[in-house]
Amino acid sequence: MGRAPANGKRSPPPPPPPGRCHFWLPNKRRHCANSPLPSSQYCGNHLPESASGAGRRVPCPVDPSHTVLEENLEEHVGKCPLKKQVAALAAQPYYSKGINSGGSEAGRGITSAEKRAAVYRLTDDEFRGLLGKIRSVHAAAAVAMRESYLITDACDKWMSGQVDRKVPYQEKHVAQQASIVGNMEAFGLLRKGGADVVGGENVAVSAQAVMEFGAGRGYLTQVLVDCYGIRNVFLVERRSYKLKADRSLRQNEDVTLERLRIDIEDLNLHGIEALRGLKYLAIGKHLCGPATDMTMTCCLPEQYDQTEERVHGKHSLQGLALATCCHHLCQWKHYANKSFLSGLGITEEEFHAITWFSSWAVDGDHSSPGSYAEVEDTSSEVREPEKPDPEIIGIERIIRSIPTGERASLGFMCKDIIDTGRLLWLRHKGLVADLVSYVPSNISPENRLLIAKCTS
Repeated sequence: MGRAPANGKRSPPPPPPPGRCHFWLPNKRRHCANSPLPSSQYCGNHLPESASGAGRRVPCPVDPSHTVLEENLEEHVGKCPLKKQVAALAAQPYYSKGINSGGSEAGRGITSAEKRAAVYRLTDDEFRGLLGKIRSVHAAAAVAMRESYLITDACDKWMSGQVDRKVPYQEKHVAQQASIVGNMEAFGLLRKGGADVVGGENVAVSAQAVMEFGAGRGYLTQVLVDCYGIRNVFLVERRSYKLKADRSLRQNEDVTLERLRIDIEDLNLHGIEALRGLKYLAIGKHLCGPATDMTMTCCLPEQYDQTEERVHGKHSLQGLALATCCHHLCQWKHYANKSFLSGLGITEEEFHAITWFSSWAVDGDHSSPGSYAEVEDTSSEVREPEKPDPEIIGIERIIRSIPTGERASLGFMCKDIIDTGRLLWLRHKGLVADLVSYVPSNISPENRLLIAKCTS
């Protein structure tokens, strides 16, 4: 479903399941899960404004992820189910609005549609010049990413499936988790498993804590608990997930677990009482777009000083391992190393164009606004340039004339530039850092791992 055929035309989305709203959610590549209204094919949230009796819908000011009829806005705000949740979060000592958002330079976020529109406003010469600039910047500044697919003996029981079968997982995800952990061991963030594990506990790292950012269901952390004896666990995730690893972790009496339902942008680690006095590792698997930058800023703020933290007995970062992804979602306001880009002559507008181009690495026809292609559904086939369509003009015509393989290559260059800036930022902070390809692309094309350790 949704793969672009050879002629470049996109197939329409599939029909909705029975009893479901007909509204297609392109980002989730599925239809809305709500039931339609009795007199419509759509639910109340997605009822077209042209429909009889339909009013204008606006984002809820309490939680913009859902909308409400404008005429009911005042009444809804008073009883929005998320109002108490938002108020409870704001009262937490670790909540600090926008603390990791990018500081005084922060502005509003730019949507993918706005990035696309800005690219399409370029003249032909400006567009071609930008592609040339990307190639030259990549050749001059991008750090080569080495391959490092490592599975350690400590993860054998996960790789062989000898884990709790009540925990749902797919083999490709286990391979990714195991290689992230394997690279952490090889980099010196974890002591070797196996012989060092006594009574199910890795005595060398039992005093450590692990904080998983964008934790989702928490299975990466569970690998560390099961295979390396980590005993203090913090899971940071703004969404609520079912089928979580939490249930298995909480059954382990030796594990202390705290799940923080908060956006990384608003997390102040100094406010987490249970983290005080602990040395911790920061990890994250597929931290989408700006989440990687906000995680680095969260763990290594501007005033970061390891000596000071050690003297005052505060928590201390030992290292981090962050698998980056979804570079097309990156934002200038959050990006950690703006000075690196500025030094290369890359402006804010060019950065957002670069992030938009990065999708070509995993979706050769990202130029299509209605793309339904799965992120991890790639092909080694290199197609010829598409035949010009007389109805397609301007920048879109140029994009479609670029062979798919060349577009993908440009997309990877853009990813390299973005991640190189992050790598250099970590090194500037005094960490020993590297950028590796931690799984083959046939397991996941989003296979970049930023790994770093503190030296003092």
